[in-house]
Amino acid sequence: MGKTDIGLIGLAVMGQNLVLNIERNGFTVSVYNRTSEKTQEFINEKCNNKNIIPFYSLKDFVESLSKPRKIILMVKAGKPVDDIINGLLPFLEKGDILLDCGNSYFKDTERRYSELKEKGIYFIGCGISGGEYGALYGPSIMPGGDYDTWLKTENILLKISAKSDDGPCCSYIGKTSSGHFVKMVHNGIEYAIMQIIAEIYDIINQCLKMKNNDIQKIFEKWNTGKLNSYLIEITSEIFKKIDTETGKSLVDVILDKAEQKGTGKWTSQVSFDLGVPVPTITNAVEARIISGYKDYRIKISENKKLENKLDIKNKKIFIKKLENACYAAILITYSQGMHLLKVASDNFGYGLNLSEISRIWKGGCIIRSKILDFLKNIYIENSDIPHLFFSELFMKNLEKNIKDLREIICVIKKKQIPLLCISSALDYYDSFTRARLPANLIQAQRDYFGAHTYERIDKDGIFHTKWSEEIES
Repeated sequence: MGKTDIGLIGLAVMGQNLVLNIERNGFTVSVYNRTSEKTQEFINEKCNNKNIIPFYSLKDFVESLSKPRKIILMVKAGKPVDDIINGLLPFLEKGDILLDCGNSYFKDTERRYSELKEKGIYFIGCGISGGEYGALYGPSIMPGGDYDTWLKTENILLKISAKSDDGPCCSYIGKTSSGHFVKMVHNGIEYAIMQIIAEIYDIINQCLKMKNNDIQKIFEKWNTGKLNSYLIEITSEIFKKIDTETGKSLVDVILDKAEQKGTGKWTSQVSFDLGVPVPTITNAVEARIISGYKDYRIKISENKKLENKLDIKNKKIFIKKLENACYAAILITYSQGMHLLKVASDNFGYGLNLSEISRIWKGGCIIRSKILDFLKNIYIENSDIPHLFFSELFMKNLEKNIKDLREIICVIKKKQIPLLCISSALDYYDSFTRARLPANLIQAQRDYFGAHTYERIDKDGIFHTKWSEEIES
């Protein structure tokens, strides 16, 4: 038997689908899973007459690969990745390449990259987005590491990636851990957009009292316009699904507790470390956490009387304003995520190309949308723009819709509907478009109780004031 082109470790659904994608694109693949039963099951059920070869020991798996060996890791983030790497090391040689295509934390990727480079092994932290379908038919792929290592893997990665009108949705992202960092921020943006859509649904459901088949038609129509995106599309599809047990819409029998795997939380944590505000992303994480307190919510709400219904004279106009509000909130979310990428690139030396990132997010990934084509063109025109709010084109587009966002929030808050992400998006916009904020009072307070000093608006220097005789004595 000849040597195979590439190997993959980790045969959960994503791993299986990626293997089938690689093989369908003309490559022979060696596969290994920690549990042999999973490997055998995959081979028996899905690999008939395919160039996919199973192995049941890491030694045999590694020896089956052509050199330099290329091995994709599709295992759970954290310790399992380190365990697999340690298991592989005795059989690897200098020049071999490991590609971690799971949702690893970027600092773990940074460490693994450095440790393996000392041993002569090359490491690519490779963000992949697209879910099970994307893995099978073409995801958005975000590889980070050494450029020369990318060149040795690009033939496979470009072929298996999604394709948009701009070409393969895969491109070299940048140095060291940049691929996993970009994927993490992608997921943070994803969290926020999902929550924005959920809040819009809540308004339509609770305030307009519309039935699910009518809500479905709204999202279906929105997906043909400026909100065209994967998340709006699947939202429309969700409202079509009927639960076979109850005959109700399936969405109505799903418990309102949202779970998370951590990438949204990581995005918020890193934003704090870098001093970059991403409140809409952070509030999306908080919204999921709050949803988990279902028992508390039930008990606290027992004695609270709610009257959510709105008296809307022209429902068609109101729904159009909802569309504009949703669009504005999503634009602002993207601005937060892209600002975080810009600052991280400068701080970590990633060398990120935000136009190219926008381009490869246009297909395959969960946040793919019409908006990304708009962002791509802004960054082509000015690759060094520090924030999208400095783009005249972006602000002109945003300001067409911000009035409706503001109006919707004012109306809905009177009905006690929580809008964690939609409200935070507007607050973010209002904060960034004000020349003066009340932080001067905060600095005065800090100096009063802790002598933390302050700067002045009328002269340079650092100052401290004796605010109280009692404190100074």
